[in-house]
Amino acid sequence: MTVREVTAADISACNEIYENARLYMRRSGNLEQWAGVYPGTSDIKGDMARGTSYLVDDGGEIVAVFHFHLGDDPTYGKIYGGEWKNPDPYGVIHRIAVKHHGRGIADMIYGYCFAKCGNLKIDTHKDNTPMQRSLEKNGFEYCGIIHLATGEERMAYQKTR
Repeated sequence: MTVREVTAADISACNEIYENARLYMRRSGNLEQWAGVYPGTSDIKGDMARGTSYLVDDGGEIVAVFHFHLGDDPTYGKIYGGEWKNPDPYGVIHRIAVKHHGRGIADMIYGYCFAKCGNLKIDTHKDNTPMQRSLEKNGFEYCGIIHLATGEERMAYQKTR
């Protein structure tokens, strides 16, 4: 499996992975996160324009899509009910979705990002228990609650060297 930036030719496959992720969330009891068509084409294209849209290619099959950037995330400026592990520069992972569960694809993404930046932050919905387990299994620690620009709450995690 290799990580590379998303290209225009990949958008359809990425949207399919996001749609499958929304269905998986609903089956897992997460009825609110990624409602409607979010994330979708406009999110992927915006990330592509910023150079922050990535996918995992497994022998020609796109098996995951995610956003990764180095630098501040405005929604991480304030944290409630806890604190970040440190104030150091960090990388952020958003909108991670995998095509096949149980194959270690998310683990590989976390490893890829951690190799780029040994101080990572990520958040997830309170009802996304599969994601919470994945993060904890990969050494992320729960730090508190952050609020998205919409005001929605998310559980915030961080992993450091």
